[in-house]
Amino acid sequence: MKTITLDGNSLTIPELSQVAYDGVSVTLSKKALSRINAARKLVEGWIQSGEIVYGVTTGFGEFSNVRIDRQNLEELQQNLIFSHAAGAGDSLPIEVVRAMMALRVNALAKGHSGIRKETLQLLVEMLNKDMVPVIPSQGSVGASGDLVQLAHLVLAMMGKGRVWDNGEARWKDSGHNRILASSVALGKAKLKPVRLSAKEGLALINGTQMMTAYAALAVHQAKELCKTADIAAGISVEALRGSDTPFDERIHKLRPYLGQQASARNLRRLMYKSEIRDSHRYGDSRVQDAYSLRCIPQVHGASRDAVDYVYDKVTTEINSANDNPLIFPGEDVHLEGGNFHGQPMALAMDFLAIALSELANISERRTERLVNGSLNGLPKFLTTQGGLNSGLMIAQYTAASLVSENKVLCHPASVDSIPTSANQEDHNSMGSISAQKAWKVLRNAQTVLAIELMCACQGLEFARHYNSERPMKSGKGIEAAFAAVRRQVQHLDRDRVLYDDIQNALRLVVGSSVLRAVENTIGSLD
Repeated sequence: MKTITLDGNSLTIPELSQVAYDGVSVTLSKKALSRINAARKLVEGWIQSGEIVYGVTTGFGEFSNVRIDRQNLEELQQNLIFSHAAGAGDSLPIEVVRAMMALRVNALAKGHSGIRKETLQLLVEMLNKDMVPVIPSQGSVGASGDLVQLAHLVLAMMGKGRVWDNGEARWKDSGHNRILASSVALGKAKLKPVRLSAKEGLALINGTQMMTAYAALAVHQAKELCKTADIAAGISVEALRGSDTPFDERIHKLRPYLGQQASARNLRRLMYKSEIRDSHRYGDSRVQDAYSLRCIPQVHGASRDAVDYVYDKVTTEINSANDNPLIFPGEDVHLEGGNFHGQPMALAMDFLAIALSELANISERRTERLVNGSLNGLPKFLTTQGGLNSGLMIAQYTAASLVSENKVLCHPASVDSIPTSANQEDHNSMGSISAQKAWKVLRNAQTVLAIELMCACQGLEFARHYNSERPMKSGKGIEAAFAAVRRQVQHLDRDRVLYDDIQNALRLVVGSSVLRAVENTIGSLD
C-alpha cells in the first residue's frame, strides 16, 4: 500500500483524504527528523540552564507566570493532558480522527515544537496500525487550538485513553466497531505508552488539527460536489426542456468569474448535441427559463469560487506550525505567539457552509420544478398514476427540510467569542463549531443533490418522449450520468420506500460515481 511522506511542508488535501478514508500509511522524512532533533536539543539545553519558557518551565494560560521546578516538569506535562481531556458529546468520526493524527504529525514535522522524535514516532505507529483514539466532539473554542480533542488523542498515546478496536474489518465496512482501553491496544501492538517529557504535552495539543481535519475532508468533497451539482442541474434542464442559451460562452465572457465560466462550460459539454434540446429549439413559446435553470452558472459559479478560496486556506493550514511557543533552532530562540488561533479556519468554514448551502438551495428549487406538474408539462410528482401513487412528492419535502436546516446551520460561528482562562484567552475563534457545522451542511447538500438526481432522471425519461414518435437522446454527458444513476436507482413505476432510493443516490454522490461516469465519457469537467 502507498505510503505518504510527511515533511511539514508538502502535504496535499487529496493525500490527507487517502490517509483518512483509505488507510494509507505515513512516514516522516529524513529532513523532518533532523529538524525535530535540533529543536529538541535546544529545549533540553534550556531546561538545564533554567531558561523561562512558557509551558516548559511555567504553567499554562492564566498560570503562565507560575515557575515550575525542574523535578516537576514531566508531571506538569502529564497534568496538562489530564486536565485538558475534558470533552463532551458524541465521538468524532473515525476518518476525522485519522486526519487529525496525520495533521498533528505533519505540523510537528516542521521542527518548531521541541518534541522528541520517539514520541512523534509513536503517533505515526498508532496511525499506521489503525489505532484510532475515541475523541469527544465538543469542548473546543478554537483558540489555543483544539486543546480538548487533542488532549484526548494524547491520552490514548499515554495508555490512559480509549481507541476504536477496528483492525482490518473497518476498511471492509463491517460497521462493528468496539472500544478498547488504549493500554490494551498498545500492548497488543507491542508499543510502549509515551511518558511525556518537558514541552511534549503542550506540543501535542496546541494546534488546530480537529477543525482543520474537518475542513480538509469537507473541502475535498466540496470540490467534487460542485461538479456533481453541474451534472444534476444539466439533467434537470434536459428533463424540463430548458434552454442552453444561458450557458453561451459569450454571456460569461462579459462577467468573467472563473467559477461561473467553468460551470457554464460544463453545462455546454453535458448538453452537447442533445436531441431533446434540438426538438424545442425553435417554435417554443417560452422566452426564458426560471432562475433555477437560467442562473445555474452564476449561482454554482459563486459557490465554486468560494470553495476554491477555502481550499487555498486549508492547504496553507495543513502545512503550518500552529502551536506555542515556537522554537527556532538556527537562532537558538523561542517565540511566544498565537499561531494556534483558529480564526483562518473559522472564517473559511463559515464561508464553505454558506457556499454549499446555496448549491443545495438552488438544487431544491429545480427539484420543485420537476415534481410540480403545473410548471413543467411532466406528470404531477413524476408518476403516471397520480392519486393511487404519490410518486416523488415527498422526496421534495425531504430536500426542503434539509435546505431549511442548512439555513440555521449557516449562522456564522466565527462572529462569536467567549473568553476563557480568566480572560487571559479573551478572544476565541469557535472554529471547531464552524467546521462541524460545515460538515453537516456538506452532507445535507449531498443529499439534496442526490434527490435532484433521482427526480431529474425520472423526469428525463418522460421528456424523451415529449412530442416525439421515438425516444430522444439527451447530451452525451447527460446520458452517461443517467445510466450511472439507473444502475443504482430504478425508474419509479409505482410507490415504494424512497428512503432506500435516496441512500443509493447519496452513495453515488458521496463516492463521485456519477461524476466518474460522466468524465469517463466526455473527459474531465472543470
